[in-house]
Amino acid sequence: MTKPSYADPLDLPCGVRLKNRFCKSAMTEALANADDAPNTAHQTLYERWSHGGMAVNVTGNVMVDRRYLERPGNVVVQDESVLPALTDWAQAAKAGGSQIWMQISHPGRQCPIVVDMRPLSPSAEKLRILGVFGKPKAMTTEDIKDAIQRYATTAGLAKKAGFDGVQIHSAHGYLISQFLSPITNQRTDEWGGALENRARFLRAVYAATRAAVGADFPVAVKLNSADFQKGGFTLEDSCQVARWLEEDGIDLIELSGGTYEQMSFVNGTEEQQRDSTIKREAYFLEYAREVRRAVRVPLMVTGGFRSSAAMAHAIAEDGIDMIGLARPLCVQPDAVAGLIDGSLDTIGIKEDGLVVGQGRFGVNATNWFIKLINAVSRVEYFAWQMTRMSRGDMPQTDARNNAIGTFLWYLNRTTLMGVRRKFARHP
Repeated sequence: MTKPSYADPLDLPCGVRLKNRFCKSAMTEALANADDAPNTAHQTLYERWSHGGMAVNVTGNVMVDRRYLERPGNVVVQDESVLPALTDWAQAAKAGGSQIWMQISHPGRQCPIVVDMRPLSPSAEKLRILGVFGKPKAMTTEDIKDAIQRYATTAGLAKKAGFDGVQIHSAHGYLISQFLSPITNQRTDEWGGALENRARFLRAVYAATRAAVGADFPVAVKLNSADFQKGGFTLEDSCQVARWLEEDGIDLIELSGGTYEQMSFVNGTEEQQRDSTIKREAYFLEYAREVRRAVRVPLMVTGGFRSSAAMAHAIAEDGIDMIGLARPLCVQPDAVAGLIDGSLDTIGIKEDGLVVGQGRFGVNATNWFIKLINAVSRVEYFAWQMTRMSRGDMPQTDARNNAIGTFLWYLNRTTLMGVRRKFARHP
């Protein structure tokens, strides 16, 4: 039997070897308590994944600034007070033979009002979703310099705690993605305008991060292939930013797409939602082919992969170096081991039961509110499976969900966690 291409090791530019071509892509866990620190839930969950066969597990959003979160329950790493808990997390996450990389992130304007009413963003462009996000403040030059240093500080602490690498989150409409997009970056100084200026923040974050961790420590970037919004960050922009990152010395680029206003990273692009063929399986593969033409740096694609055939083809024929998996690993934590030993041909579950209904209420809904409910319902179903595994339980695989109920539960839970956190005093 011929060994599948995704079982081959991969050597990164920094000199680190990955044992195969599979990575658990980041998913927000929302498991931190009001102190924003990792705990035994994180250890249990990631130790479970560490035995699943992946070369790398990437954590969910780890925030660089306690004032601004993607959601309550995020881990925050901004000083050494969290080092003992971080060290325990890293040790547990490597117990089964996988590397553990920390995704470092700042939400920018995608910070819910229950956390902060006036978050920071390159420009004061408000996110218009159900009124749960406040109008951001345009960052000052000092705010920008402070944020750059925070990314570097968090990366340095990750290395000190025993993490094997870091990933800078520059996609999905979070702060660095906001700098890259003309929609959210309307600055007229050196941080806005032409793409070279809009990419300056990302490149400065990378440079500071690299200086903090050294040349032989993996530093990756998660980058949008496009925002999929008119007037936003384009595929051509993505290719150019990838070229600059390659020049700067990046080790791996993970390609994704979309923002909170256009959730392609959950649903795929609109064209793929209408396509029932294998084209729909890997959300961003056709965009990744264009980026591959622009750079030689290792590329990873996340979103939609379900069959071993599509994964092997992406590695062998499409020039992709790493396969990113997320939701399937919430219901099948050993999926990668099964793919590599040949016992599994497909992974994951059908998600039709996780949405409001069928037809115009289903996975291909066009109404923005139904699409939002469906996206949140699907995300939270898998978040619940992470919570179950963090308690030592097996995940559920029945793929049934009351979408509207789950949506309301998410809003209620996020609000309660945010209120509880407000009354907790942080150092």
